Amino acid sequence: MVLIEYPEYLIHRQWMSHALELAKAAGDAGEVPVGAAIADSRGNLIAEGENRKERDKDPTAHAEIIAIRSATKTLDSWRLHEYTLYVTLEPCPMCAGAIVQARLGMLVYGVDDTKTGAIRTVINIPDSSASNHRLRVVGGVLESACRQQLQTWFATKRHQKTNGQR
Repeated sequence: MVLIEYPEYLIHRQWMSHALELAKAAGDAGEVPVGAAIADSRGNLIAEGENRKERDKDPTAHAEIIAIRSATKTLDSWRLHEYTLYVTLEPCPMCAGAIVQARLGMLVYGVDDTKTGAIRTVINIPDSSASNHRLRVVGGVLESACRQQLQTWFATKRHQKTNGQR
């Protein structure tokens, strides 16, 4: 983890709040509530995404992948070294690989994923010898809100399943 200055932390909180709104929209649509936003150093939103696996019937339709694809189209470049990706949940191996391949300058995420986290929790793709890019990582931004959103969504899904609802 990287120690950050207080004003930078306020910016991270602002963008993570936006990612949480995107995650809520995904959850409301029946998706696991994960949201992602990519911003430049001047505070401009470049791209955003939310989980769409169920809606798109696409196993790669994770919030991070959608945001990265959108950013590369907007910028007409696959190199995103000057940009920061904000995501509510620690990226999985697929997304971590895409983040490294896109050469993102920084990743800021909300809550650790103890099952598939591939940034720091289960495995560490960015710092592995397989990575040809060093990624600045900040974790734990609005961690409680990100965790609560996921826990509430999964509890609701379990309750609906128990009561025969979809």
